[in-house]
Amino acid sequence: MTVRIGYLLPTRESVMEGRHAAAPLLKLAEKAEGLGYDSVWAGDSLLARPRHEPLTLLAGVAGRTTDIALGTAILLPALRNPVVMAHQIATLDQVSDGRTIIGVGIATDQENIRNEFMAAGVPFEKRVGRMLEGLRLCRALWSGDAVDWDGRWMVKQGVLGPMPVQKNGPPIWIGGGAEANIKRVGEEFDGWFPITPDAKAIEDKWKQMQTLATQSRRAITSITCAAYLTLSIDENIEKAQNRADQFLSSYYGARPDVLKKIQACYAGPLEGAVQYLQSFINAGASHLVLRFAGDHDKHLEIMSKVREILK
Repeated sequence: MTVRIGYLLPTRESVMEGRHAAAPLLKLAEKAEGLGYDSVWAGDSLLARPRHEPLTLLAGVAGRTTDIALGTAILLPALRNPVVMAHQIATLDQVSDGRTIIGVGIATDQENIRNEFMAAGVPFEKRVGRMLEGLRLCRALWSGDAVDWDGRWMVKQGVLGPMPVQKNGPPIWIGGGAEANIKRVGEEFDGWFPITPDAKAIEDKWKQMQTLATQSRRAITSITCAAYLTLSIDENIEKAQNRADQFLSSYYGARPDVLKKIQACYAGPLEGAVQYLQSFINAGASHLVLRFAGDHDKHLEIMSKVREILK
């Protein structure tokens, strides 16, 4: 298995620090491609964790790059009208010449996120069903056929244009560690995008997803297991850990020790980072998306060589 390495653009950090310009983010994306990264990613939030809108930003990245894949890590479909979203994603896939990957999630249950949904006029308690139906409607529109839809949204003989470059639309990866994702990925969607720190838990669920895919007469190779990992690299372990703790607490407004129990985070020297990444590969992950705490230029260069070591 050849592992693919991705890089998460610091859209959230940039806005937090008062740096709203997009140009530095586009330069980081160009640098990632030049260093051989396989993908570049952008997160999503309206008001809870303000940042650049991911689909718009990735369209800018598409114009500055040629080969690197472009993904959302992660998009919150429930906040969007799926007809508009299908149009945006199809256009992004055309702009990028078929390089788009859509990582999606339902959002965690926190007060600021509930307020974000309220501001968008979306019932928070209905977000799972809204996301799933919205994604299915997107796929129907990406088929190229006239669509009739009678659900949360009403569509009558709707025909979308342009069509995505990728047949039936870009791959959709479901984020999160919910048990329900086993069935969703195994039977319907194109990949799994967990953030959990427990590689063993990923291995167990991934095997179940593969089994379900086989039972559904889907090729195992048609689904992808990814992993979303936060890294703070420094030979001085205490310095690396302090930087990671500060990053997490600033990013989420929560205690870092609590956050580390629910999401993958490594702080320490490069050698340990390689072993940490390898544990997720051993669990079945074939695409690692790296979020850096600290100097992004430095981290990009350091981690660009890890593929040569990973097995």
